[in-house]
Amino acid sequence: MLPSYKNEVEPIHLLGFNIARSQKWVQFVLLSGAIFVLYVGYGYMQELLFKMPGLKSFGWTLTFIQFLIYSGCGYGESQVWHNTRRMIPLRIYMIIAFFTVATMGLSNSSVAYLNYPTQVIFKCCKLIPVMIGGVLIQGKRYGLLDIASVVLMSAGIVMFTLADNKVSPIFDSRGYIMISGALLADAVIGNIQEKNMKKYGGSSNEVVLYSYGIGSIFIFFYILISGEIFESIPFLWTHFNEVFWNCVIFSLLGYLGVNVVLTHIKVFGALLAVTVTTLRKALTIILSFILFSKPFTLDYLWAGLIVLLAIYLNLYSKNKASWNQKMRVIFANVIGYSASQKTHRDTLLV
Repeated sequence: MLPSYKNEVEPIHLLGFNIARSQKWVQFVLLSGAIFVLYVGYGYMQELLFKMPGLKSFGWTLTFIQFLIYSGCGYGESQVWHNTRRMIPLRIYMIIAFFTVATMGLSNSSVAYLNYPTQVIFKCCKLIPVMIGGVLIQGKRYGLLDIASVVLMSAGIVMFTLADNKVSPIFDSRGYIMISGALLADAVIGNIQEKNMKKYGGSSNEVVLYSYGIGSIFIFFYILISGEIFESIPFLWTHFNEVFWNCVIFSLLGYLGVNVVLTHIKVFGALLAVTVTTLRKALTIILSFILFSKPFTLDYLWAGLIVLLAIYLNLYSKNKASWNQKMRVIFANVIGYSASQKTHRDTLLV
């Protein structure tokens, strides 16, 4: 039987609605469905925006708008649901904001030079720079399974890049440099955030609010000094309905998607959350080939499967005990093992 909820049950927010009193399977369907809808929409809007003729030169201006919207949403959320007190020092947020600007700006700009599926595959392989950053920044040590997953991811990236080079009509090395820089910056962010959230007790909402708020200031001065803002304003004004409102939708979908993924992880754990987000990325790649005409080769499929295997190998290395227990429960059900002899029952996996 699914557990009953008491009045003091911790709220589970989904787009402003508390779904904590719903049954577990309903929560799973709602959160997973929201991830698919929000991130598929996010991917579509991102590719639509950055494939628009004339917009390639204004990637940082669009990133500035995205940062402003993320900051506004973070502030609104903190006022409604969270404690507004800042826990992490501003000097730390200055560092986080700098690398947040780098990862978001370079990631957005890379779409103009890469096939979107290639960008998605590269973002799936964030583990590689994250592990390197973990060793250098936090002094972490990794086992053989983690190292094997990195090797597989590297092989998958090489295969995808070679396939892109073979069939892509827009192959441009600048895109690979940008997305690689974005991943390196993302690795630094993740390790600094993890270290300081543990040290000072800051919330994820606080990190979003301050990192994107300070980051928007950094980007503003960059586009002001570089002159991009003066070139982009006439273009944005001329194509206001096509660009500005699409950018607003793109940013809102991204912000809401991040929040739903964090909620999914909190309620159901990393295994199910990664399964859902991985399937979502696969659907995003498929839709990208369908909606935005581009050549396809089976090499993309094999490279993607290798990356997928590497992701789950890394997850297994971090969750051996719980995964083995769940596999024993599933195997027991398959062979008809008596329910009374089970030591653990997961209502989602049984």
